[in-house]
Amino acid sequence: MRRVLVTRPEPGASRTAQRLEDVGFEPILLPLTETVALPLDADGMAINAVAVAVTSANAVRHAPKEIIAALAGLSCHAVGRRTAEAARAAGFVSVGEGPGDAEALADALAGDYAGQTVVYLCGRVRFSGFEQRLQPAGVRVRVVETYDTVALDYSDEAVLARLSGRPVEAALLYSAKAATAVQALAGRPALGELFKKTCFFALSGRIAAALETVASEQLRVAPEPSEEALLELLRTSP
Repeated sequence: MRRVLVTRPEPGASRTAQRLEDVGFEPILLPLTETVALPLDADGMAINAVAVAVTSANAVRHAPKEIIAALAGLSCHAVGRRTAEAARAAGFVSVGEGPGDAEALADALAGDYAGQTVVYLCGRVRFSGFEQRLQPAGVRVRVVETYDTVALDYSDEAVLARLSGRPVEAALLYSAKAATAVQALAGRPALGELFKKTCFFALSGRIAAALETVASEQLRVAPEPSEEALLELLRTSP
């Protein structure tokens, strides 16, 4: 049984752990980041806006009820299935499910909302490609940061205890911030041997690029930025 390090924040980490157990892996939970809600004011949020865009389920989960209430009547465009499910659960009535890629979602919105205003529910730490992609089409993006992603710090002793002092065979990486953090852990003298032969599975090429000191033969990138693709890559890798 291959031991797999799960670095994403909760509650996603526990969901991923269960999926790994279901297909015969031994998950090790070590969230390297956590998401925290940011204070927001709903006043004027929906003025002149024609739609809502969401590229992260966390952006909806951390949005105050007042924000959701102000925007729920607008058409909501989610990046993929899980984000769409979160939007419906939060109270959005009309939710479209995108292709799973933020830039592809932006391209779709550019054709529909040129010259109009779209509210973008997002995190403070995010890839800027979505917003940049909409600029040439004249889509006005009203950015609403509902949460922040902060790094979690672990002592050497805490990591060793979590790993039971045994090497990590595989690690799943869902964000560039987590990739940077796990690279820092692997660089610690007390932990280096545990990560010496680890194969890192990244959700996207951008995330993989954050692993500057990892050899290419120890790195795998999902063919599309979805957990399904990432876990299938893990399952089929030697």
